[in-house]
Amino acid sequence: MFKRLLIANRGEIAVRIIRACQELGIKTVAVYSDADYDALHVQLADTAYHLGPAPAEYSYLNGAAIVAVAKMAQADAVHPGYGFLSESAEFAEMVTQAGLTFVGPRADTIRKVGNKDAARAAMQQAGLPMTQGSASSTDVVELCRMAEEIGYPVILKPATGGGGSGIRAAHTRKELIHAADKIASSSPCFLERYVSDARHIEVQIVADNYGHVIHLGERECSLQRRNQKVLEEAPSSGLTPEMRRKVGDLAILAAKSIHYTNVGTVEFLMDKNSGQFYFMEINPRIQVEHGITEIITGIDLVKTQIQLATGEPLGIQQQDVTFRGHAIECRINAEDPVFNFLPSPGKITFYHQPGGPNVRVDSGVCTGSTVQSYYDSLIAKVIAHGRTRGEAILVMKRALAEFRIEGIKTTIAFHREVLNDPDFCCGDIDTQFIVKRMIS
Repeated sequence: MFKRLLIANRGEIAVRIIRACQELGIKTVAVYSDADYDALHVQLADTAYHLGPAPAEYSYLNGAAIVAVAKMAQADAVHPGYGFLSESAEFAEMVTQAGLTFVGPRADTIRKVGNKDAARAAMQQAGLPMTQGSASSTDVVELCRMAEEIGYPVILKPATGGGGSGIRAAHTRKELIHAADKIASSSPCFLERYVSDARHIEVQIVADNYGHVIHLGERECSLQRRNQKVLEEAPSSGLTPEMRRKVGDLAILAAKSIHYTNVGTVEFLMDKNSGQFYFMEINPRIQVEHGITEIITGIDLVKTQIQLATGEPLGIQQQDVTFRGHAIECRINAEDPVFNFLPSPGKITFYHQPGGPNVRVDSGVCTGSTVQSYYDSLIAKVIAHGRTRGEAILVMKRALAEFRIEGIKTTIAFHREVLNDPDFCCGDIDTQFIVKRMIS
């Protein structure tokens, strides 16, 4: 086991990793920017080092500075969390070349799945189903030509990157030209056939260094705003046992086909009308929503990441994985739903998070913390667990009613509105759920 681990991140995920390390007996090293000198993750870590100015490019995206700090602090390993450098093959290589362990997949794997052209080609060769798509291009005319071959509507996606950034739907040539002018000029893009009535299903995979791969079930991630997830569930209410087995098998096939190691997620689009799954992408990192899988399986994914990175083999077989009840996660952001979800940075003057049975809160703030305008607006993740989906919804309603955050605007009221929607309560959801209800 590692003696000292550097966390190349901030906020709630940095706090989450610190707590996992504490339970494993590992000393932690935090890094911080000018804006985060008194942040919660800095307070909780064993030691903390200053990186640079507040803008991420000078601090949390400065891979060379982070590796230099890791060596100075005599760390054995670096955990990238999610976001920032977590999907940078170059950063993973920098870490390993410095003689440290990168807690995540190998750099070549990150590079392969990070390039959508390469990932689609690899998955197609492995036999995974996928929507009709195109090669990537920066040429708007060429993209329009390929859209005519696929047939409108189409989805325009950047060939690199993740997290839903830069994705645009186009129902006509005019819409495609408008979208491509904004995105394709700076980054190669590719097209996929647009599936209108779809659910976003992702499968958690865990793989050791010896070819052993299992899945920990699926998560329903259909509730999104501007291609950003806002509420997730595990398991999905839209899958039958047979569909659940099928998508789990597909995820394992995807992971094995590229010799994936450590923890990751295989994402699928599911056509609600046909029940067909289509491969979307592989995320080579811990997900924001990993907690709901932990709740229903009893498996600590962050500890598992660290243990696998040391070279430990997986200690369980697929048949050992069991699922208990239903879990829902609400992402609480510093945004104002009344004014089109404008960011609401500032000082939190009062913070009281919910507790009690079947409630978990992952957060990186407390009373007196400042939500910075430089970074993601996520304040906390509230997770509710119940024996059934209906019970989990009731637990979440109770938890959100208890949550008090003052000094800034938050999305707590927005989530309460979603939880009271009759269609949501009966599980009739898709990726357009929020847009259809004008909850934008």
